[in-house]
Amino acid sequence: MRPGAKLVPAKARKPKRPATKTLLAVSNRVAVARNLAEALDTVVHLATTMIGAETGSIFLNDSSTGELYTRIAKEKFSHEIRMTNTVGIAGHGFTSGKSLIIDDAYADPRFNRAVDSQTGFTTNNILCVPVYNLNGEKIGVAELLNKKNGRFNEDDLSFLDAIVRQAAIFFESHRVVETMERARQQELQFLNFVSEISSELQLGPLLQKLITAISQMLNAERSTLFINDEKSNELYTVVGEGLGSTQIRFPNNVGIAGTVFTSGQTINIPYAYADLRFNPSVDRRTGFFTRSILCIPVITKDGKTIGVTQVLNKRGGAFTDEDEARLRAFTSQISIGLENAKLFDEVQTIKNYNEGILESMSSGVITLNEEGVIVTCNSAGLRITKAKPEDILHKPTREFFGEANGWIIDRLKKVEESLAQDITMGAQATFGGEMMSVNLTIQPLQDAHNKKLGWMMLIEDITNEKRLKSTMSRYMDASLAEKLLQKGEDILGGASSQATVLFSDIRSFTTLTEELGAHATVSLLNEYFTLMVDCIQNHGGMLDKFFGDAIMAVFGVPIAHDDDEDRAVRTSVEMLRELAEYNATRVSEGKKPIHIRIGINTDTIVSGNIGSLKRMDYTVIGDGVNLASRLESACKQYGTRILISESTFRKLRGTYRAREVDRVVVKGKTEPIGIYEILDYHTSESFPNIVEVLNHFRDGLMFYRDGKWDQSKTAFSRALAANPNDVTAKMYLDRCEFLRTQPPDDWHGVWKLESK
Repeated sequence: MRPGAKLVPAKARKPKRPATKTLLAVSNRVAVARNLAEALDTVVHLATTMIGAETGSIFLNDSSTGELYTRIAKEKFSHEIRMTNTVGIAGHGFTSGKSLIIDDAYADPRFNRAVDSQTGFTTNNILCVPVYNLNGEKIGVAELLNKKNGRFNEDDLSFLDAIVRQAAIFFESHRVVETMERARQQELQFLNFVSEISSELQLGPLLQKLITAISQMLNAERSTLFINDEKSNELYTVVGEGLGSTQIRFPNNVGIAGTVFTSGQTINIPYAYADLRFNPSVDRRTGFFTRSILCIPVITKDGKTIGVTQVLNKRGGAFTDEDEARLRAFTSQISIGLENAKLFDEVQTIKNYNEGILESMSSGVITLNEEGVIVTCNSAGLRITKAKPEDILHKPTREFFGEANGWIIDRLKKVEESLAQDITMGAQATFGGEMMSVNLTIQPLQDAHNKKLGWMMLIEDITNEKRLKSTMSRYMDASLAEKLLQKGEDILGGASSQATVLFSDIRSFTTLTEELGAHATVSLLNEYFTLMVDCIQNHGGMLDKFFGDAIMAVFGVPIAHDDDEDRAVRTSVEMLRELAEYNATRVSEGKKPIHIRIGINTDTIVSGNIGSLKRMDYTVIGDGVNLASRLESACKQYGTRILISESTFRKLRGTYRAREVDRVVVKGKTEPIGIYEILDYHTSESFPNIVEVLNHFRDGLMFYRDGKWDQSKTAFSRALAANPNDVTAKMYLDRCEFLRTQPPDDWHGVWKLESK
């Protein structure tokens, strides 16, 4: 017997039952309760009043989750409290099926003191009885706390036992009604979901609706529907509940989803980390913690597996057989709609691809039907012909081109007679009253049976403006050149916008030039700049300028993208990878390798052409530009290759291997900023044990900011042991030793960068 407790077996008691009139009053009060929460609240109120306790609760058992729960009614709403059915006094009373009188709660080791700590309530004594239904099955437990006068006794226990036995039938009735109502709502929800998705043909919105429906239907944290790409043998999804709009692709035989797809068998894993098939690396990369997994194949009516549905983390426990059945029924209903949407998506993709090609062409494309009426004209065609859609579409060619361009009609007639392609180079055409030089290609259009469908005209503008644009494009980004040309006299104007600036510099370049000499230095820079500029343009960046051996590039002006920060980071990684290959060639030729440092920052900058009408330079200026330069310089102090600012890091959409390096105040500023190192360019040889190092480094940085120098040194030493070449970890060891011997008066974990 535990101290402070009396174990009272049900059969050993000689209960002093309450009067029949009292029990009838209990039944009458509970019978009018509108729902389970009100019924529980009513019985608790009656029991505490009649027995004289301060408070109490009645917990019912949820056999599907192994939890005890109670409902608390608040005006028109109610909330639910749940706990494991083996925890605390209530859990013991339920699992043992025996009543308890506990005179001193804090003397009983089964009592959970944390509840009192959280609520501020002090529990003195407890009365606890199991709740049985009419069939003698345990359905819950009743608990009263703190008898107002004295201690709980066997009469109180008998009284409480009689009350809850009288009310148990109502508890069961309400639970049955709730179960039926929940089933009805689930069926209605199921029908609504099926009805809604049946009318959706676009794959992206359809997948979004499906995963939203699945998450709600199974009460799960996250769900994803993967479709099989037969061309690449990959499972992919374009959306995922809890994943934003990230696209995920992987081989269709990899992981749990791949196993389900290839085997066609359902997998239900209650504890993910206990299953060897589960890959925890995704959790480590995303910060998500996977507890339970339900994954089933999506099979068409013809028996073909076209994908899998994966649902993660059932709220309240593991996925049940009922969840499997409901999910299987749901996917069987939507597989036809999914096939139609997939087919529609493929057709739409091809259509968009073709239209995209036409719209992206700098040459005008005009199609004619077999009667010679203009059917389509792309954007370049409208621009070259100086026409609006209503001016050219559905007009006969002779009417649109007119006498001024009669040679075009003649060429068209020639193609009609010969059914052969005709090309005219450098011809003069007049559009909108303006004379221009064009190249014209006319191609007959025929179907697979050689039936005439019409003609296609390809018009290329080769006037002075285009030649000028071509010349300027050799020195700057083509989109910028076109924008500058379109602005005409306004090209000296400036604009304020958010952009990401990238600075790179060659390490110890002065020493290198002294060794190489002038001719070899120029040759080296030409080769190096060619590689680096290709990397910048590959990701849509604008090369701003070269100064010495340094490069300045901008992402976001004059053309902004949604992912300019990611473009800049991807560019920096590609620059280092290209440089590694270039260095390998240099070393094989007996030449010294070169090494660069890169700084990236996102901020509001001013962009525009600065200079005079005779000589100007399109560039960007502002504090954001200066910070990128200082981050590049800071790489030397931290022994890093790529440093990015916190403003850039927070806006990244992709996932990168990175670590927070420091919080610093740069020269000329007062507010601290966070700086991060990008490590994606590393290989296992250049940075061994990277996951282990990052974990130790993170711990060291946490202790460092708390001023715990010895603990910080231990963590950084472990990081350095895992990778002896980690200069950043070595720098922190030295810094911690300095701070330990000369502790600062007011430490906030911020370091001041003295150099620019």
